[in-house]
Amino acid sequence: MDTSTDRMLTRDDLAALDADDPLARFRDAFVLPEGVIYLDGNSLGPLPRTVPARLQHVVEVEWGRDLITSWNTHDWIGLPGTVGDKIARLIGTAPGTVACTDGTSVNLFKLLAGALPLRPDRAVVLSDTGNFPSDLYVAQSVVGLSARHRLRLVEPDDVEAAIDDDVAIVMLTQVDYRRGRKHDMARITQAAHRHGALMLWDLCHSAGAFPVDVGGCGVDLAVGCSYKYLNGGPGAPAFLYVAPALQDEIKPPLSGWMGHAAPFDFDLDYRPAAGVLRHLCGTPGVLALAALDTALDVLAEADMAMIGAKSTRMTALFMTLIETRCGDFGFDVITPRAAEGRGSQVSLTHADGAAIVAALIDRGVIGDFRPPNILRFGFGPLYLRFVDLWDAVATLRDIMARRD
Repeated sequence: MDTSTDRMLTRDDLAALDADDPLARFRDAFVLPEGVIYLDGNSLGPLPRTVPARLQHVVEVEWGRDLITSWNTHDWIGLPGTVGDKIARLIGTAPGTVACTDGTSVNLFKLLAGALPLRPDRAVVLSDTGNFPSDLYVAQSVVGLSARHRLRLVEPDDVEAAIDDDVAIVMLTQVDYRRGRKHDMARITQAAHRHGALMLWDLCHSAGAFPVDVGGCGVDLAVGCSYKYLNGGPGAPAFLYVAPALQDEIKPPLSGWMGHAAPFDFDLDYRPAAGVLRHLCGTPGVLALAALDTALDVLAEADMAMIGAKSTRMTALFMTLIETRCGDFGFDVITPRAAEGRGSQVSLTHADGAAIVAALIDRGVIGDFRPPNILRFGFGPLYLRFVDLWDAVATLRDIMARRD
């Protein structure tokens, strides 16, 4: 159907899109409260219906009945690699390149500290001012371990021009958590490599939201969380990616026993395991990994190209609806209009942003607020309907008209 802006959209137009949506069946795979339009999947994904049963089995059978034998009989010990392989498919890489472990910040520390020695004649970690602050904090701590290393920050549009022969690692988050702006992964990775630098991407707002191709783009290193678009639950374990060519070059700065070549030989000296699993440290969190393992089965059934196409269409329609139905209320859309330039979110600014988001949540439309004036709306293509966009904007319009 025609959803161009030469005529006003109607709710029936969006209902027609739902009727033709090849991903519509996935909505029933999630627990979604009645009367709630959930536009905050970029902060925490909803609960997949299959997760509670998996956790019950792990608790009652694997832990409760089989006790310590489950490390082998139920392969608890292999979960970081098993789950990592499921994530690998979603970010465009092969099995054996992703480990699911620890948190994003810990994984980022491990990769930065481990990779800097691979460029011993270079001193700079380059990032941008739109990066997630936690990533910058981690980078500050890593460069602070050596008097010669430093963190250089530039504006997002200036990253490519700032890559020079003193840069050891370019560290960027692909999608800006505030604006939803998306970096061109292939272009910037190529620019880093032209200057001999390593490329590290944070995929927290990318993995599961649209197709990612770390393998095809030649990415060296990546990290990401699993509680947003991967729907792994609050505090779910993060993941890290290391390109095959680098896996046996990087020496883990946190040499834990699970990353040992033979952890149950209990050697007194550390010998790193082969491959990406050398970046494991302590005992894996079985309950959290089991929940994520099951959550990822939903995404395994979906086509990432379809997910990306629906994300692009939803974000475009939402921006159009904001402008045509709420254009008189002082909102500015700060998310890029070009489809290739945005992630699966739309961000608005308004002087009363915090109060507006609170009013929306009170009316069952859940987005979030980021200071000083940003309203963020994240779009999970597997569980959102197109009519949800209409209803969310209708609620926003009513709130503004009534000054609720």
